[in-house]
Amino acid sequence: MVRMLHVYRFLILILPIAGCGSPAKTSGSSAPPARLNVLFIVVDDMNTLGVKKEYPQLQIPAISKLMEESYYFKNGTCAAPVCNPSRTAFFSGRSPHNTGSYFNGINPWLLSPSLAVTEVMPETFQKNGYITSGGGKIFHVLPNEGREKKMFDNAIFKGNYGPFSDKAHNFGRGRWNVIHPWTGPDTDFTDVMNADRLVEFLSQPHDKPFFAYFGLYRPHSPYTAPKRFYDIYKDVKFTPPPGFKENDLEDVPAWGKQLAGNMDFMQRERMTKEEVWMEFMRAYCANSSFADWNLSRVIDALDKSHYANNTLVILISDNGFHTGVKNHWPKGTLWDASDVIPFLIRLPEKKKMVLPQTVNTIDIYPTLIEYCGLKAPAHSLDGKSMVPLFQNPTTTWARYGMTFYGEGFTGVLGERYRYIQYPDGTEELYDHKPGPYELKNIATDPSLAALKTEMKKSIPSTFAKSLGGKSVGQPEE
Repeated sequence: MVRMLHVYRFLILILPIAGCGSPAKTSGSSAPPARLNVLFIVVDDMNTLGVKKEYPQLQIPAISKLMEESYYFKNGTCAAPVCNPSRTAFFSGRSPHNTGSYFNGINPWLLSPSLAVTEVMPETFQKNGYITSGGGKIFHVLPNEGREKKMFDNAIFKGNYGPFSDKAHNFGRGRWNVIHPWTGPDTDFTDVMNADRLVEFLSQPHDKPFFAYFGLYRPHSPYTAPKRFYDIYKDVKFTPPPGFKENDLEDVPAWGKQLAGNMDFMQRERMTKEEVWMEFMRAYCANSSFADWNLSRVIDALDKSHYANNTLVILISDNGFHTGVKNHWPKGTLWDASDVIPFLIRLPEKKKMVLPQTVNTIDIYPTLIEYCGLKAPAHSLDGKSMVPLFQNPTTTWARYGMTFYGEGFTGVLGERYRYIQYPDGTEELYDHKPGPYELKNIATDPSLAALKTEMKKSIPSTFAKSLGGKSVGQPEE
């Protein structure tokens, strides 16, 4: 109903120009198209410290402003806790447990016959008469048969994670762990160049509605960002993130310990491990602020354009990031730190709302199909449309947030509890009511047996065979 009201409102304005269901012409005119536009923004490796205001040192003013105009799903989860399978899931609308895409290090679009022919989100928009524009980090790997170029109407500029730095700026092993306030031009960064292109796109008249995708590489490492973003934190005292507990892995099963504990790479001559860790916190904050600035330029351009009042804006991260919680720096686990993400949807009315429902990134595809009035693809979608929540945010959402990281590796998130099950049957259970941090595994509490049984019902009885990639417990890029 919400979507139909938008369409009806705009059809009244353009009916003399375009027939019902047809886009209005905008060339030489300031009139917006009849159908809703979509701006879909994905940041890389951004956790919830900023959106949940849990770490006051971190400054993300543009995202904070967007939250004042958006539905914020505080229990929004990713389908997989690393880049490649996460993006495969939300672009295809298919869960990792049905595709076998669980890990980085492989190309699922080439290895899976079904994914090779699965109609992905931009293709659906294109088939429904939308202009499709894309840039930056999109699928993490190239889809098959040049599909990426075919599914976007613009000349895609993807770029890369750079600029990388030299060994003098290493604070750990390898080129990914450099910390370098960059003094070169902003255009050394892919995110800046793609923001420039999208700002230009939003300033132009379009004779069709558009689907615009902006994939930022930051705050993913390497931790190079323009020096002015490091300067923001010049005199800031950094501390471990809230929820850090020194011996936090003592009550965690063996598989959980294998997934975590990735802090040993933090090394710098004449610095303690904790000192290096705090420099990483500074770097992560600087790069998050840099991502926020690039995002702000695009949102500001949209809000100054003819499309300000008929564009749906979505902001998510592909996965979370630990920054030291569970004695782990990166991602790739089944705890909140890896699985719960910034998840914002700004409707044209720009209404602010904080929602507790456990939505998932695979819900975005079916939501856009319903909200924008698109013809659905032939394949079945594993997600669930969030449009009922737009209509009534208090609607009961009888569905858990599910995250998969291998065959039999499942994280189940409810509005109060998180349940984790590993392939050997070992498990974890956390109650978020006493506090938001998963510090005490209560899976052995006999009084919670019925709760565990209920949450287990959401775990698939079968898992698709893994397509391969980096094995569980290995460091992820």
